[in-house]
Amino acid sequence: MARRKRQTSTFNLSFLDIMSCGFGAVVLVFLIIDHAMDVEITTFNADVFSEINLLEEDIREGEAGLVQLRNALTSTDLAIVDAQGLATRVTEELDRFQSLIASLEEEGLTDSTDIERLKAELNRLEERVTQLRQASEAQAGRSAREFTGDGNRQYLTGLNLGGERIVILLDVSSSMLADKLINVIRLRNMDEQLQRNAEKWVRALDTVDWLTAQLPVNAQYQLIAFNDQAAPVLANSAGTWLDVADTQTLEAATQALRELVPNRGTSLVNAFDALDTLPDRPDNIFLITDGLPTQGAEPPRGTTVTGRQRLEHYRRALQQLPKGVPVNIILAPMEGDPLAASEFWQLAQVSGGSFMSPARDWP
Repeated sequence: MARRKRQTSTFNLSFLDIMSCGFGAVVLVFLIIDHAMDVEITTFNADVFSEINLLEEDIREGEAGLVQLRNALTSTDLAIVDAQGLATRVTEELDRFQSLIASLEEEGLTDSTDIERLKAELNRLEERVTQLRQASEAQAGRSAREFTGDGNRQYLTGLNLGGERIVILLDVSSSMLADKLINVIRLRNMDEQLQRNAEKWVRALDTVDWLTAQLPVNAQYQLIAFNDQAAPVLANSAGTWLDVADTQTLEAATQALRELVPNRGTSLVNAFDALDTLPDRPDNIFLITDGLPTQGAEPPRGTTVTGRQRLEHYRRALQQLPKGVPVNIILAPMEGDPLAASEFWQLAQVSGGSFMSPARDWP
């Protein structure tokens, strides 16, 4: 009897042990599943929050861009209003000249020289009114020219594109053919058409197109190309300001640029001296270049130039700049000219202009 009780007790104990182990295993399985769910939920939440943060950043950037676009649109609308007002004033001048010619003819004053001079002025004013009205109507809400970057991109920059008399100075020296010196040497000895199609030079030309497309319709401009010499792109425009509203002349100027081939060295002092040939000083300057000048007003004696010499040429050239005029620099950095970026950035800061070194796909 005692033995049977011991066997029963042993059986009951083993059964309880088995039940306890089974319950523990079930609890362990639930703990593992619960932990895995926590890890998955935590990972999922982290991904969701990361995506939310990216979306919020996109929203903030979009709102900032929208504000800048609205400001740009407001500025363009104001330029159109100015152009319309200018057209009205020129129309009043037309009426006055017509009245003056009529009164002279009625009084019998038939001095053909005076009358022809007045009629010539009258024709000039009529042409000016036509240009202004066409620019005002056809370009409402837009610039004087159209320019769209690759893929219809539109870029917002810190460049101040306003002003009444705007000068664009474009470097057409040999270094504008490529970013590396060895490639400049290779291209310099190739066919001219290959040089005109050089990637760096084409970017510079596209930059001019972009700038001219942003000019205020009622402004005046001059486009000057410089290497060791400097001259207006349109030879017959030397010593004059051109009207942005005259879109045919503006197109002719940009097209003339595409016929040029970059060559020779760079004289920034001659480029700045060319500003003195204009009847009125500019109130905004854009300088498109790739580095510090390689010479001063006169050709160098040797065939090489050191970094110190380039810096000296540059600082002498600064003395020729008109005071108080913003200088906006668009720099395409050249190999072996580490001081250019800092020096041009300082010029932009001191003059109240802006500095940018654009990406390869800009504009």
